[in-house]
Amino acid sequence: MFSKDIPYEVNSFSIDETKTGKKMGRLTLKNPEDNTLLNCVLWEEKIPTMPERFFRTGNIVKILSGTYNETYKNCNIDQIKLLKIAKLGLDEEETEAYWQKLVSYINRIQNEKLRTFVADLFETHKEHFKIAPAAKQMHHNFIGGLLVHTVEVAEFAEKNLALFPSPHNEDDIYAACLLHDFGKLFEYTLDQETGKIDYNPDFQKQWLSHTQYGFTICMAQGFVGVARQIAAHHGRTDWGAIIDLGEKNLEPELYFLHLMDNLSAKFGKISISYFETPAPENEDIIPF
Repeated sequence: MFSKDIPYEVNSFSIDETKTGKKMGRLTLKNPEDNTLLNCVLWEEKIPTMPERFFRTGNIVKILSGTYNETYKNCNIDQIKLLKIAKLGLDEEETEAYWQKLVSYINRIQNEKLRTFVADLFETHKEHFKIAPAAKQMHHNFIGGLLVHTVEVAEFAEKNLALFPSPHNEDDIYAACLLHDFGKLFEYTLDQETGKIDYNPDFQKQWLSHTQYGFTICMAQGFVGVARQIAAHHGRTDWGAIIDLGEKNLEPELYFLHLMDNLSAKFGKISISYFETPAPENEDIIPF
């Protein structure tokens, strides 16, 4: 919904080129009242000369002047006001706290071969994993977002495993929680100065998705149960899953990981705003 009264959260921003060679800014804003997204357009003559971090994910803005196009379902922005500049991501203390939580879940894995496999992966990519985002737009799209999301999935699993009566392999479940999105390390690129997240074209040339990556590395080591959970964690093939949960006679663990992942993606700390303290309003207006 387009409104000049709503303080929107910046979800994503990119500059594209039209077929005629004209530059066009694509700005996606999230309504914090109902989490709906508003697609906006900034035409070339209105894109100011300013750091791209002005449209940083998580920034709070208000539309001062613009028109809504019912045909294209987007808002053509003329003037916008910056209310608050967002954090880029976790600070060092927050990062270390989440990293220690992740290590504690690795240590819950009793199978030595599996625990060593998981621990070695995270240790090898430790510094990269600490800053990686979990998505470009959908959830946890900030520096450290992948770490937060991974820990949240394990935390949801821990709380629900006690209520899970079906026979299950707890080692496989924790390993799958930790590795289900590991391929996102390579699926996205991140500008640490601006917080801008984009897809990595090199990854897309080699892999279909982060799901395929996680499934493949686990299968290569013989961890079939972990691999199958990762293959199904998106739920449906048209959502990116390799195994569709609509199939019959699947292992209970496959449904479990999908639900834990969905809880974090929908109800976890999906935005950097959860890690921010209130700050004075910035009254500057972008000079469109």
